[in-house]
Amino acid sequence: MNDKRLLFQQIKVKSAIYLGIVSLSSSHLPMQAQSILIPPKNKNQEISLKAPKFPDNGAPTGRRRGGTSRNDCPEIKTPLTALVPGKETQDEFNDSTSFLASTVSKYPTFWVYIPDVPKKARFGEFILQDKAGKDVYRTSINLTQTKTIIGISTPSHPKYSLEIGQKYHWYFKIYCKDGEAEAGYFYVDAWIQRVALTPDLKRQLQKVKSQKFFTNTDQNIWYDKLTILGKLVDANQQNSTIKVNWNKLLKSVGLQDVSQAPIEVP
Repeated sequence: MNDKRLLFQQIKVKSAIYLGIVSLSSSHLPMQAQSILIPPKNKNQEISLKAPKFPDNGAPTGRRRGGTSRNDCPEIKTPLTALVPGKETQDEFNDSTSFLASTVSKYPTFWVYIPDVPKKARFGEFILQDKAGKDVYRTSINLTQTKTIIGISTPSHPKYSLEIGQKYHWYFKIYCKDGEAEAGYFYVDAWIQRVALTPDLKRQLQKVKSQKFFTNTDQNIWYDKLTILGKLVDANQQNSTIKVNWNKLLKSVGLQDVSQAPIEVP
């Protein structure tokens, strides 16, 4: 009888310690950790993912697949692509639209697929503007690799911080002649909105169960999800399951054609 009572007490103590650790780790998450999704507890578990629903209801839209602005740009097979929700026709991506998506981060990361372009067209530019068209952040990028997915992060400085509730317009351009902004260029553009980390969303982010990793798809928190999973792929190059999950995420928004490209994390 004493042995059973002792065993029961040990189980209670272990349970209390476990719950205390979970409570401490979730209730005291730093703001930076709250700005991204908690990854699956088991990295080797494939996710179950349904196609997300994003606004196509008059919200600002952009161009998800980059054509050329002038005729002096070379022809490329798979176009410059913004890794954002959107839609397109099957007519060689000529009619491609990007949808507004959200973030809870002050300083989000923006992801772009860089196609195979000639050496003379290795000059890129990222531009982030407010709704009135005023520059928030602008930077030039020398593209050392092609056929790759790159992330562009804004500096962690108050003047670059996104305000809650505001919509921002971003562009990525590849100029067809190195360093010549007057030349033709490929470009994509999309919109992002920072939303508040509500108590309900915070609770969802603090649940460590693997299936909860993608719960916030329904809340359109796209940029954070893409960033944390992209960094998981980069940090676990030999983990095929994480790569499968990355492919599933991009496929859910119709970007399976670029999902196999290597990732360059900022």
